[in-house]
Amino acid sequence: MPDHSDLLVVGECVADIVRLPDEEDRVHPGGSPANVAYGLARLGHRATLLTQLGPDANGRLVRDHLTSAGVTVRTDGAPARTPSAAVTLDAAGQASYAFDVSWTLAPVPVEPAPGHVHTGSIGAVVGPGAETVLEIVRAARATATVSYDPNVRPALMGERAEAVRRVEECVGLSDLVKASDEDLAWLYPGEEPEKVAARWLEHGPAAVLVTRGGDGALAVLPGGPFTVAAARVEVVDTVGAGDAFMSGTLHALAAHGLLGAGARERLRAVDRDTLTDVLRHAVASAAVTVSRAGANPPDTAELREALDARGGARP
Repeated sequence: MPDHSDLLVVGECVADIVRLPDEEDRVHPGGSPANVAYGLARLGHRATLLTQLGPDANGRLVRDHLTSAGVTVRTDGAPARTPSAAVTLDAAGQASYAFDVSWTLAPVPVEPAPGHVHTGSIGAVVGPGAETVLEIVRAARATATVSYDPNVRPALMGERAEAVRRVEECVGLSDLVKASDEDLAWLYPGEEPEKVAARWLEHGPAAVLVTRGGDGALAVLPGGPFTVAAARVEVVDTVGAGDAFMSGTLHALAAHGLLGAGARERLRAVDRDTLTDVLRHAVASAAVTVSRAGANPPDTAELREALDARGGARP
């Protein structure tokens, strides 16, 4: 049986070129799946990232960043240019992106069998590599639970109806889905996030989580929705906040013994109190990240401190 602390993340790395008014550009390692893998490793998990990286300066920067936290980085061996994104921050620290991305991930053996697989963002929807990602997820469900974060990037999503189809296919393969209210607004203009999450729940996930920035997070379970408030912190920027929320979620689910195919039915029956505790960890993880520059999620000590400040339980 797989060790539930063995988590596989499949998806892109991106070199984020951060642009601020009247300042020189700064390059930060990024990419939503890469950030999740990094966050998991910072929280003490054995995390492997299956991705593509070029042999360029940006690729070396990203690889060194990931391995510094203990992430095992695997690539398909194909020569590739490291994807990049120009990240422009407004006066409130909100980020907008312009991408230079290709994603051609080829099939590779996934060994040893992971206890959990996370995917999302560009890697799960941009061809031709997205088909490989879906093949990996389908095969992994025999041993692993699956989480998915669409992390919508409109410039790369193509025509909306086809993007929705691809996203919903990923939702249907997942045990847990997390999305932002901005993701849902682009995918389903004019629809209430709670209604979209409830509809996604009918595709098969045990729970759908919706992040709402300063308004906290919404969780939708078969028994109904509930919310958890955001932590009150001074925001430096929002880069990587959703990814820190995701790694914090998986960290807490692992502590509650709710990852791995053997835990799938327990996850489907998760109660509100347990998921509230999971969301407290997720919100605290995101709060630490927005309080400092770049996608810089907490380690275990920093997460514990943030939870203590909120008066929350911790694993």
